[in-house]
Amino acid sequence: MTENTTTHYRACNLCEAICGLEIEVKGRAVVSIKGDKKDPFSKGYLCPKAIALQDIYTDKNRLKQPIRRTDNGWETISWETAFDEVASNLKRIQKKHGNSAVGSYLGNPNAHNFGSILFLPDFLRSLKTPNLFSATSADQLPHHFVSHQMFGHYFAIPVCDVDRTDFMLIMGANPLVSNGSLMTAPGFRNRMKGIQERGKVVVLDPRKSETADKADEHHFIKPGSDALFLLSIIHVFFAEDLVDLGHLKGHVKGYEAIEDFAKGFSPEETAKFTQISAAETRRMAQEFAVAKRAVCYGRMGLSTQEFGGLCIWLVNLVNILSNNFDKEGGAMFASPAMDTVLERNKGKIGRWKSRVSKREERFGELPVSVLLEEITTQGTGQIKALVTAAGNPALSTPNGASLEKALEDLEYMVSIDIYLNETTKHANIILPPTTGLETSNYDSVFHVLAVQNTAKYSPPTFEKTEEQRHDYEILQELTKRMNADYQPRFKTPEEMVDMGLRYGEYGKSGISIQQLKDQPHGVDFGALRPVLPERLFTEDKMIELAPASLLGDLDRLKKVFFAKENETTKKKFQLIGRRDLRTNNSWMHNSHRLVKGGNRCTLLINPADAIALNISNNQEVEVQSKTGKLSIQTEISEEMMPGVVSIPHGWGHDREGIALDVAAAHAGVSINDVTDDKFIDELTGNAAFSGVWVTVTA
Repeated sequence: MTENTTTHYRACNLCEAICGLEIEVKGRAVVSIKGDKKDPFSKGYLCPKAIALQDIYTDKNRLKQPIRRTDNGWETISWETAFDEVASNLKRIQKKHGNSAVGSYLGNPNAHNFGSILFLPDFLRSLKTPNLFSATSADQLPHHFVSHQMFGHYFAIPVCDVDRTDFMLIMGANPLVSNGSLMTAPGFRNRMKGIQERGKVVVLDPRKSETADKADEHHFIKPGSDALFLLSIIHVFFAEDLVDLGHLKGHVKGYEAIEDFAKGFSPEETAKFTQISAAETRRMAQEFAVAKRAVCYGRMGLSTQEFGGLCIWLVNLVNILSNNFDKEGGAMFASPAMDTVLERNKGKIGRWKSRVSKREERFGELPVSVLLEEITTQGTGQIKALVTAAGNPALSTPNGASLEKALEDLEYMVSIDIYLNETTKHANIILPPTTGLETSNYDSVFHVLAVQNTAKYSPPTFEKTEEQRHDYEILQELTKRMNADYQPRFKTPEEMVDMGLRYGEYGKSGISIQQLKDQPHGVDFGALRPVLPERLFTEDKMIELAPASLLGDLDRLKKVFFAKENETTKKKFQLIGRRDLRTNNSWMHNSHRLVKGGNRCTLLINPADAIALNISNNQEVEVQSKTGKLSIQTEISEEMMPGVVSIPHGWGHDREGIALDVAAAHAGVSINDVTDDKFIDELTGNAAFSGVWVTVTA
């Protein structure tokens, strides 16, 4: 009997864009994956990654049952044996060395799976350790820190109303490739065309990225100097009487302090550091201020640098001071169906410090930059065991090569992961969850950061097999064994989301999991709308324009740039990263369709720099920093700013002991073999990947 083809609808959860998919299935095989034209948010758009969901589902290297490392190699074990062994060993180590002897690291795929994001908190609490780390402090921690300081909640992150703005200033971001980051905007290419039809898009970036190439203007800016440029924009606002607080006038405080410090950052003063002329800076400030609707957006290039916190703060100030905040076409807050930005979880900071470097905790986590020293530095509280979940810190954290070496010396390690990769190869046991097409999902994170208010539930395309476990099932079983008194309030993530929907913004209209199941393309709740001051979480319901922590960090900025002007010029090149449309961090290189074609892990370098170094195209060169060195092929391109080189993040699959056949054949090198775990944003604790000083030699 011939099996019929059926159609399934879901949202892709491989990146932040949550594009709607139409998946044709026959039996347990995927026939085709297309964009869902009826999805009210993505409207049929999809990128190459979505099609690779099929590759992940059929990947012969993907683990489906627990495996245990032995002297004779890896062996498959039962789930019950795995759970018991993991809990027994974690308890044994904590009994011997104390609770702090266990650490955890969470990768960012957890944020894309509601089973993980909703059930991880219970498991982490069961570990009773302060040594919690995640990709947050290698990515977006400055955004959370600034939102907490200004708006009273670590996840009250404003997003750009890109569908109605007339002028978009983009700094250190490439949304044409990312489709938004901390700004969920599927099909950004079409949204950007809409902006350009109404007005213009201006990009500042040390690389002429894909977004910069299609923008109306692109300006090279020296890595790490973005805060100075933004300060000059604010200087012009005040100097030329362009400040307009609009409807927020009675809901802000600290205005005088902003006006006072901005006086010292004229475009003439900052031009020599940013390498953007004073005249161009003034013109951009004026155009932004007089535009009917404008918005400034800054992302990875800003948040993963030495002054990440200052940059994100100043982006917010530019939007607020120009009457483009909580206003149509400006920076706004989403009104999600399931709201996780609640009074009870505003976030706290500074409750404890790391053992070695005394770095402060931020929202329950320590900076990942100190994970290495917490493992390698002996003494009371030293991390002896590590739990990783959907993370590959050997490739994704600063000074990753040294961290990978440190993992070898742990007494015990367990990884919740679908692959035997550069990090998990050091684990004693790997617990693989279902993934992609086998899971249901409701995006509890990125609907909160979306440029349109929508909701969508994705049922599993394929039911899991008897041998498999969902992520939340793994976490529940581990939590039960670590905490005998554990009584989960919810048995499934669907139950938790259903309650969140019913008590949320649209609960009175009957929104529920069942309603979302009945509307497989998703539900549209309309455009972003003003929500202030009601959505402020500060005690006085005021926006804090000048938090003391951020004002104080201006002294560090002045010291680095004004007092050490000659020091930095002695170095040769500043290193930045870059992102490709067909990849997402370190775990998507085992799909042939995503890595096929020419080598994409290259060192981009400006032609003038290549000539000065006597380097030719496709030549193997050595890149060296104070923490390490690597060999990589050159790609000479005018898209790079002179004095700046670029290596993409997430590669480096040449390690022994991994089981990633396709990735190993397209290994590339890891940029984090030359990044520095001591080079951080001192204010927030975020790792500074952008602007690392390196030498390049043939």
